[in-house]
Amino acid sequence: MLKTQDKAPELLAHRLENLKRRCQDFKWSIFSPGLPHVVLAESPNELPPEVRFSFTKEKELLFTKGAAFMKLKLEFPSDDTWSSIEELNGILSNKTKTLEYVQKNWRKDEFFGYQFLNGLNPMIIKRCSKLPEKFPVTNEMVRGFLPDTSTLESEMAKGNIFICDYERLRDLEGNEINKKKQYLAAPLCLLFSSQGKLMPIAIQLNQQPGRGNPIFLPSDSETDWLLAKIFVRNAEFCEHELNFHLLRTHLIGEVFTVATMRNLPSCHPLFKLLLPHTRYTLQINVMARNRLISVDGYFAKFTAIGNESMTILMKRAASSLTYSSLCLPDDIKERGLEKIPNYYYRDDGLELWNIMYKFVFGFVSHYYSDQDIQEDKELHAWLTEMRENTLLDNSEAGFPESFYTVKELAKFVTMMIFSVSAQHAAVNNGQFDFGGWMPNFPSSLRCPPPSRKGSTTKDSLLATLPDIRTTVHALAVGYMLSQGSSDRYPLGHYPEELFSEEVPLKLIAQFKNDLQDLEKKIDARNKKLDLPYTYLNPRNVENSVAI
Repeated sequence: MLKTQDKAPELLAHRLENLKRRCQDFKWSIFSPGLPHVVLAESPNELPPEVRFSFTKEKELLFTKGAAFMKLKLEFPSDDTWSSIEELNGILSNKTKTLEYVQKNWRKDEFFGYQFLNGLNPMIIKRCSKLPEKFPVTNEMVRGFLPDTSTLESEMAKGNIFICDYERLRDLEGNEINKKKQYLAAPLCLLFSSQGKLMPIAIQLNQQPGRGNPIFLPSDSETDWLLAKIFVRNAEFCEHELNFHLLRTHLIGEVFTVATMRNLPSCHPLFKLLLPHTRYTLQINVMARNRLISVDGYFAKFTAIGNESMTILMKRAASSLTYSSLCLPDDIKERGLEKIPNYYYRDDGLELWNIMYKFVFGFVSHYYSDQDIQEDKELHAWLTEMRENTLLDNSEAGFPESFYTVKELAKFVTMMIFSVSAQHAAVNNGQFDFGGWMPNFPSSLRCPPPSRKGSTTKDSLLATLPDIRTTVHALAVGYMLSQGSSDRYPLGHYPEELFSEEVPLKLIAQFKNDLQDLEKKIDARNKKLDLPYTYLNPRNVENSVAI
């Protein structure tokens, strides 16, 4: 029931009392200036019981952490350098099929390009219509990698050139691990799309061009080119984990959750719709702040970006966050990726977005007219708290200031549900698949980016990769974060049965049917692929950020 339709004084009083209690239970706290605000809780025990883990979830998570180290066979790993890439085989057992594929193909340019579309971070690649001045790639450099009569300009005009720019990593200081300096790069990577393949054609490892910052090419020595790609993959690690994973799903999801708890009473139709999409989010985030991104957590101990640079990167990412980048159809258009072939994240994601929007629009239009939306003070208080606490209340971010129509509200609610379910699945569930083979996704690098060509050898490459201890801890965390629990709620699964009215029940049934149809479609496509893309198959998408 909307507040404007609640006429009985005792029911109106109940709404107020409900929100008053929730505002006492769920308070805002500043995690770090410049980043979205978080729930006030130092430990999971300080959270209200209704949002904490179940007993099953708690025990399984603890077991998974221990199992990760047992699975990696090294109880007391050393600080030594790996003697060979093949030695990594010794710490991996029961590999997933994807991990085996990664291990076999990680050196190949085709797979390197593929991961920008369907790997852990399908979010940074953009169509390149004009080369930035800071990346002075010439036609002479890439002559052998484009068709004979082609130029960079002609291929850009056709929409076949793409760029990945890790500018947010510029000038960041590397961490120290075991009192040894670690190193970061802020690469630019140029790619060419042809015949269904996306191939890297040039890599520059820092933002400022010049003599000590060469542009590496596939025609360079095998070890030079491989090391350049490894530095890009470490930049991918930083951007993926801290921006597209932590900030854009976990922290955004936390703001959605707290604002929903504080502003929408239990009888509000939107509260009932959104509640399943808040499950476990607050506890998993409190645990992440305590164990992963704390002063003595995983990022401080086992990554090149460490704690101080991590915070700078996240603030840079937060300041550039926009509403349109959280809305998949808008984001795909803005990045110019409507036509690039074999972009399964886009294909499955847009199907999921459309299914969600159809469900949400039906739901919102059942409870609201445009006038009802404009008169719902609880709804607008909810939106205001989200704008203020995501720090997206500046005009550049494009975040809605108010809702006037059913369509506007339906799009916003779809964005919320998509962010915490499908988007989180896309960037979370493959962490061990793609990162379990460490050279493909190194958390740290121990030597600076090469300043000239011809200086890399197999030994220097091994000396650059993380030591054994750092590798094992990174793999253990990746394994833990990739595991679902036995009490997971897949997308469209609503065991609480919060609705009893005929229309929402029909909408939920149709939503489930649409999701099942998409599952069959994705399964049929995946049978034809050497490497199936499974992360946005609805059966693999959880309702909420729960891990």
